[in-house]
Amino acid sequence: MSSYKIIDHEYDVIVLGAGGSGLRAAVGLSEAGLKTACISKVFPTRSHTSAAQGGISASLGNMGEDDWRWHMYDTVKGADWLGDQDSIEYLCKEAPAAVIELEKYGVPFSRTDDGKIYQRPFGGMTKNYGNGIVQRTCAAADRTGHAILHTLYGQALKHNTEFFIEYFALDLLMKDGECKGLIAWNLNDGTIHRFRAHSTIIATGGYGKAYYSATSAHTCTGDGNAMVLRAGLPLQDMEFVQFHPTGIYGHGTLISEGVRGEGGYLVNSKGERFMERYAPKAKDLASRDVVSRSMSIEINEGRGVGKEQDHVHLHLSHLDKSIIESRLPGITEAARLFANVDVTKEPIPVVPTVHYNMGGIPTNYKAEVLTGNDSETVPGLMAIGEAACVSVHGANRLGSNSLIDLVVFGRAAARRAAELVKPGTPHEDIGETETEKCLERFDKLRNSNGENSTAELRLSMQKTMQSKCAVFRTEKTLKEGVDDIRKAYDGMESISVKDRSLVFNTDLVETLEFDNLIRQAITTVDSAYNRQESRGAHAREDFPKRDDEKFMQHTIAWCNGKDSKIGYRPVTKTTLTNEVQYFPPQERVY
Repeated sequence: MSSYKIIDHEYDVIVLGAGGSGLRAAVGLSEAGLKTACISKVFPTRSHTSAAQGGISASLGNMGEDDWRWHMYDTVKGADWLGDQDSIEYLCKEAPAAVIELEKYGVPFSRTDDGKIYQRPFGGMTKNYGNGIVQRTCAAADRTGHAILHTLYGQALKHNTEFFIEYFALDLLMKDGECKGLIAWNLNDGTIHRFRAHSTIIATGGYGKAYYSATSAHTCTGDGNAMVLRAGLPLQDMEFVQFHPTGIYGHGTLISEGVRGEGGYLVNSKGERFMERYAPKAKDLASRDVVSRSMSIEINEGRGVGKEQDHVHLHLSHLDKSIIESRLPGITEAARLFANVDVTKEPIPVVPTVHYNMGGIPTNYKAEVLTGNDSETVPGLMAIGEAACVSVHGANRLGSNSLIDLVVFGRAAARRAAELVKPGTPHEDIGETETEKCLERFDKLRNSNGENSTAELRLSMQKTMQSKCAVFRTEKTLKEGVDDIRKAYDGMESISVKDRSLVFNTDLVETLEFDNLIRQAITTVDSAYNRQESRGAHAREDFPKRDDEKFMQHTIAWCNGKDSKIGYRPVTKTTLTNEVQYFPPQERVY
């Protein structure tokens, strides 16, 4: 591989990814005096956190009484008892301070009349342990993620974080089970860079583009997850893929849950507010898996709207125009651009669309990556954000718990790294074997000369995932998915990359991203096939009930090429303190 020019770098800590979690970690690391590099394949403010609309949850109590214990109860319940309760306690207890910190950094939150941070109701968020709706979701109109991302990027620059922008990470550098850094390709000049660090923090986001219809940006290819798989480490709970109830029909663009939080509601072709049947108490503000399944049932039973009867309507024309203009300006614009709808007069056509991955790289609440063997950690490796499965979301994430996950565990990763890494500690030699293995894969794909285009294989993968691993699943469809997804993988043997250059070679970038996506698609379908129950976002028509005796445990999946291995590890039922008791499983009633 001597034909590739390799440039070496040494840092105390490197952060891979510059979305909300990566930037929050980078800010904390730089504040702690650690020499920090942040590597991103896109410009930081183009990271997918900017697409988060509705808000960030924290029990501030600005709009009525609230308590972090109520937030924890809602999160445990929303997770369908697959969330780790030590991590959930940490998240909910730390949330208020994390949001106040964002406010001090300069996030322009919407305000109440008395100047406090505005909070709106959101799906699954309740008071008094399920007895009533609470306003817990802090919002910056309907562009909360955008506001947080820009603010954190400014703070990272202020604290002298070093950025490597438009660098595509290829693989981790491992030695004797420890992570020593990573290899990345500089898209600007074609050089290969070897980053050595005492701690590597993966913050690469989700892998929504494994599906055909998703709210995710084209960059959401779960690169860090695939790097972990290639390093011989497992992913956790990959079968739990969240379908957001309200993606714009025919396009997939997200319509925030904040619309329903402000009083919007769903109707079928008969004009019925059907959520009153499925969730009599919470109605349109039930958790996302409940609303998505309810919509799918209405469509499947012939009560969908339109010529094909394959979607439903979201109404907000009854809301006061001043509320729409001040609190939902982005939604108004998106509906006009992508559905040709004036929301003050017409409903928005919506359909459940892939939105979030509950599964990912297994970690503890300190953000340290786990080997899959109970609580054993991987030295030098951490993961945060949607790339991680710290398992606060379990089988189903509550709306607005994603952004708080980013900042709470981004901050936790920085704290833990500051405890473990002494600034300026020298780096040990790691040899050339790992570098050569990485560049061999890179070179093979770059010079592939087969007959299958990356676009064709990616479409085959996406259509398989969309049809065989969807909102409702069966033994038959999942078995077909297990077989069909491997056909897409086999197509890589004769893949074609036309462009051989090294500078902004988008053909090669998309091929590397497909190589990353297909591995995660395999672990997702295999994990779903093996979980013979319904829980959260995983709805098996042939196993309609939750099975706490057999499956109240995390799925652990290893993947080497198209070969996977499935195992399980227990859900953490103990809490960090005695301030809250373990919440035992019960039926989820909304």
